Amino acid sequence: QVRVVESGGGLVQAGGSLRLSCAASGSISNIAVAWYRQAPGKQREWVAQITPSERTDYADSVKGRFTISRDDIKNTFYLQMNTLKPEDTGDYYCAARRNNAQSYDYWGQGTQVTVSS
Repeated sequence: QVRVVESGGGLVQAGGSLRLSCAASGSISNIAVAWYRQAPGKQREWVAQITPSERTDYADSVKGRFTISRDDIKNTFYLQMNTLKPEDTGDYYCAARRNNAQSYDYWGQGTQVTVSS
């Protein structure tokens, strides 16, 4: 089983930056991670993902502003969020899967991001 814990959320003004962290239990060398977010009153949406080979993909809404990365020594994933907009507000979740799995089975509790205008 993989456990992930998010941190780094907070309140920031529009145009500002935040870096979210996702600390995983054990080695992450074979783990892929995705970040999801859920705005108040909306459905959860996929934001970005990174594979063990460091292939990355992003939702169009964050492309060019967010960067997902991984540190296999620290067993931690990151989501660097720049040029934040009020519509980026929401609860951000880290989800993990083993590289050969089809779905993200391991979820964190989430961290809240609020972007003020």
